Amino acid sequence: MGQYVGAIDQGTTGSRFVIVDEHGAFVSIAHKEHEQILPKPGWVEHSPSEILKNTLDVISEALDAAGMQASDLAGVGITNQRETTVIWDRRSGEAVSNAIVWQDTRTADFARSLAGTFGADAFRQKTGLPPATYFSGPKIRWILDQHPGLGQRAIDGELAFGTIDSWLAWHVTGRHVTDVTNASRTMLMDLGSLSWDQELCDAIGVPMSMLPEILPSIGDFGPCRGVLEGTRLTTILGDQHAALVGQAAFGVGDTKVTYGTGVFLLSNTGAEIVHSNSGLLTTVGYQFAGEPATYALEGSVAIAGAGVQWLRDNMGIISSAEEIESLASSVPDNGDVYFVPAFSGLFAPHWRDDARGVLVGLTRYSNKGHLARAVLEATAFQAKDVVDAMVADTGIDLAELRVDGGMVANTLLMGFQADILGIDVVVPSITDTTVLGAAFGAGIEAGVWSGVEDVPHLRQEAVRYRPTMDAGVRDRYLRGWSKAIDRSLNWIEP
Repeated sequence: MGQYVGAIDQGTTGSRFVIVDEHGAFVSIAHKEHEQILPKPGWVEHSPSEILKNTLDVISEALDAAGMQASDLAGVGITNQRETTVIWDRRSGEAVSNAIVWQDTRTADFARSLAGTFGADAFRQKTGLPPATYFSGPKIRWILDQHPGLGQRAIDGELAFGTIDSWLAWHVTGRHVTDVTNASRTMLMDLGSLSWDQELCDAIGVPMSMLPEILPSIGDFGPCRGVLEGTRLTTILGDQHAALVGQAAFGVGDTKVTYGTGVFLLSNTGAEIVHSNSGLLTTVGYQFAGEPATYALEGSVAIAGAGVQWLRDNMGIISSAEEIESLASSVPDNGDVYFVPAFSGLFAPHWRDDARGVLVGLTRYSNKGHLARAVLEATAFQAKDVVDAMVADTGIDLAELRVDGGMVANTLLMGFQADILGIDVVVPSITDTTVLGAAFGAGIEAGVWSGVEDVPHLRQEAVRYRPTMDAGVRDRYLRGWSKAIDRSLNWIEP
């Protein structure tokens, strides 16, 4: 019998468990979606108990489908939607409220007050992050403030905070832990020391007694229990960091873009903490136990695949996500229609929480094909914005772009992405590099692979898109996109 590892992929829309063999092939997969709770405009919540139940269910389903027990797995990794904030009772293990999702904008006023009181640079210098609704720290403060008595219970040590990785790790190992990648997304961790910072916690109003222990991403988190009893948790990586590992982007300058619910660019900067002057975030890329952390620059876009879901679920223009490509291909171009999906403001490189979604350039000629095309093209335009910012910060021109995630199956989008960037776009043979990265990390720690030098050969190129668009046409598209961005700003008044 060969060697196997498992990986939990707890994402924004659903939970998966994947079993991977020593060749990097998927042996078994189980998946389950969870409810998107939308109480008010700009508010996005998840049920922590539903996420936990679904995660445990898919673990059992995948093991059963493979005819395995947890003890057949050399190790297990967790990769997770980042910044999504859960607070739970340490005694009962039950969440005190719904989780506040990374896309949620309810903390906009608090984020602005933090910037006004302390200055944005005060947070950037220590955390690599600006005060923004995106990150976990302000979400923790909001939950404590809105639920009577929670603030004192937190001070008394009765409550635990965690991002989704911590919530799951608590229930599968009994330990209150996180890793450096998830901790680096809270506005509470010092990037240099890789530890919680008292001044940051005091500024945001988060008792340090709530916070999990920070550990390296790839290391031994301890034995599992319950449905995973018999194996060990050997990796925790935030989803975008797991994709960096899954793409074998271990060299300085190696860059990947993941197209999922949002668009996420990470560029490896090695042991150097590079502070952005172009609207990107500085974050931890990953850390192996016993080694220094590897850092990265990141560009985060909130709405990509979520825009396709909006077209399907809210507008009813398509009945399945797969239909968007054929509908968009029914027209030869966008008909001068542009869509800016600033449903929860604009993330990198703009960082404007006053922006909202706009659809511009409409005429009597416009039809649903143009709208479908505009939704897809918006994803490519946003990716170009963050690639340009990364090049400006690092001074490194990309020869090619490594891509992954569910949307890379869309050939129209990937071809347009290559055209609008003017460089090759490379799709790997396995596009689920997020879950693959968690599996690679788990397997390296468990000894299935001897180290990162064993990982790159598992990454094989499937498709290479080469740019064919005339430079003049590209410039016209980019001017239209720039005008559309301008129209989306200042919609929300202070």
